[in-house]
Amino acid sequence: MGQEIGRARFGSDDFSVFRQRLRDETRLLGEWLRAGRVAQGAPSIGLELEAWLVDAQGRPAPVSDRVLSRVEDERVENELARFNLEINTDVHALAGSSLQALQAELAGRWARAQQAASEAGCRVALVGILPSVREADLCLSNMTPSPRYAALNEQVLALRGRQPLTLDIEGAERFRTERHDVMLEAATTSLQLHLRVPPQRIAAFFNAAVALSAASVAVAANSPLLFGRRLWQESRIPLFEQAVACTRLEPRGAGTLARVGFGSGYARDALYGFFVENRQHHPVLLPVLQDTPVEALAHLRLHNGTIWRWNRPLVDVVDGRCQLRLEHRVMAAGPTLADVLANAAFFYGAVAELAESRPGLVEELPFHIAEQNFYAAARYGLDAEVEWLDGWFGRLGDLVAERLLPKARRGLVRAGVAEAEATAHLRVVEERVASGRTGADWQLAWMERHGDDNQALTRAYLDRAADGEPVHRWPL
Repeated sequence: MGQEIGRARFGSDDFSVFRQRLRDETRLLGEWLRAGRVAQGAPSIGLELEAWLVDAQGRPAPVSDRVLSRVEDERVENELARFNLEINTDVHALAGSSLQALQAELAGRWARAQQAASEAGCRVALVGILPSVREADLCLSNMTPSPRYAALNEQVLALRGRQPLTLDIEGAERFRTERHDVMLEAATTSLQLHLRVPPQRIAAFFNAAVALSAASVAVAANSPLLFGRRLWQESRIPLFEQAVACTRLEPRGAGTLARVGFGSGYARDALYGFFVENRQHHPVLLPVLQDTPVEALAHLRLHNGTIWRWNRPLVDVVDGRCQLRLEHRVMAAGPTLADVLANAAFFYGAVAELAESRPGLVEELPFHIAEQNFYAAARYGLDAEVEWLDGWFGRLGDLVAERLLPKARRGLVRAGVAEAEATAHLRVVEERVASGRTGADWQLAWMERHGDDNQALTRAYLDRAADGEPVHRWPL
């Protein structure tokens, strides 16, 4: 959920000063981009992987403090809820053995997290929405003690005039509820993929990521259930969009720019337009004043961290130089590290190839079509019908198998990844798509065979995942 802050309550002067600093920093970023003062460098990658802590009965275990005290790794962090963790990786150059390096780093941190969880009497699960989570688990007493999270909760409700958040998702079944806090967001855990490329290419890569979002969300679908209801293949998408809706007009489609959503359009100007949009259309949530020079862009970065586009522009200042990244947030966590690495390989390869081979992408695939594709894919998974380039229309699983997997392989090799390494990871996605057995499909198939016992499903999921085999090879 972003960087920590020092306090949870603010006055009108805090907001006024913060907005002025945000204006100054947004203006400075534009000047840097026009003057070419943004760092170059070869493409580099990294990721964030969110996880659940689960007790012996298959319920969420709110013991992250005990687990983190045992992990002793600053790259393993807390999240919004006390039953969640986040595992982060270092930055790796995409060329060479990047996937191998990511795999080794993740495996080491995952093993330490598992060991720490075992010592705390629980297990770690990688899943978009834990099948056994209950609405009662998503309470303020399970919020991680943190000024940031307390402030986020307070400010979202303040922007809504203290009106409750409404969750209403209709899929195979329907679920509706009202909440007076943002803890529903804690039920969504994801794989967040980061990519840095030179500023003159960042818009093309960002737009390719937007176009690929439908394929990404369907390939990695792992959230078919919420509080026992069968909803979307990726119910995490509408759940997150509605969990922190800052006005009664949100989520998408109601004449306002949603705080969480697909975005307003393609990138046209090295992502700068999104930061202008942030300032003009999204009220400040966390007006924490930083004692830093304007060149640190501290207020711009904090504000951007409270806006959760499914493809999010990011800016860093490292050693005095500005860097631009994109964050692809659409994939669910899990089910295993093998699946996670395969999903990452698919995205990094496909986005690189699409960005380099289709310069006319934004004209060929209008943004509203990419958006329609995305929500259809989140709802129906690999069976969604989508439009694509060159007039293609059909089942999304066929698009992935016939067109996107070959692109992903070419893109990884073009970027300097060894062909054997690329092929090994992409084979997992290839076999998953051919079988139709995503994490979401496995969960639904298990319930068809064994019944609607969500705790038993969670325990079975953890048992299968413990072997490390990708989900399409799991028995029911």
